[in-house]
Amino acid sequence: ATLANSLLVASSVTVVSLIIGSLAAYALVRISFQFRHGLMIGILGTRMIPEISLVIPLYIIASQIQILNTPYILIATYLSFSLPFAIWLMAAFFETIPVELEDAARIDGCTRLEILFRIVMPISAPGLVSTALFIFLIAWDEFFFALIFTSTVAAKTVPVAIAEFTGRYVVDISAMMTGGVLAAIPPVLLSLVFQRYIVSGLAAGSVKG
Repeated sequence: ATLANSLLVASSVTVVSLIIGSLAAYALVRISFQFRHGLMIGILGTRMIPEISLVIPLYIIASQIQILNTPYILIATYLSFSLPFAIWLMAAFFETIPVELEDAARIDGCTRLEILFRIVMPISAPGLVSTALFIFLIAWDEFFFALIFTSTVAAKTVPVAIAEFTGRYVVDISAMMTGGVLAAIPPVLLSLVFQRYIVSGLAAGSVKG
């Protein structure tokens, strides 16, 4: 159950972050508007907010809308730090794409959304895969929010379940090692499958022009 919860939470956070983050990143890179630079700095600044400072207000809100001890509270809280990361990372990839390609598509009659989904996104496939893997790993390994907002077996994730093998007087080493191996299998498999995209995506996002 905990493995399924971790997969559900990490996958949902990854998909939502990629969709919203890609749209926001493209708008910030290609659309000129006032305070665009300040907005980018503000998005980055949200990653600097300590998690512990958000626990009490998030707990109160979650208890009022009755989503404590469910995967939904974890998805919502994880998006608070995965979305800024996705926006900044995808913005770096979008900046490497020549504007001339989009201008040519616009001359052919494509709208901005058609340009994004038909031209920009396919070219940015390595960046999308790299971003998706990083977000998945962040959500998969997150411990603090999962510990605070879940207390039942039906809602706990793998990191919290592994930590519970440590008691006050006894530590179940064999169970912890087994849980750690099982928790490492999905990230390792993803890294092996998408290794080529990850390397090319990191290289592409590090160079502009």
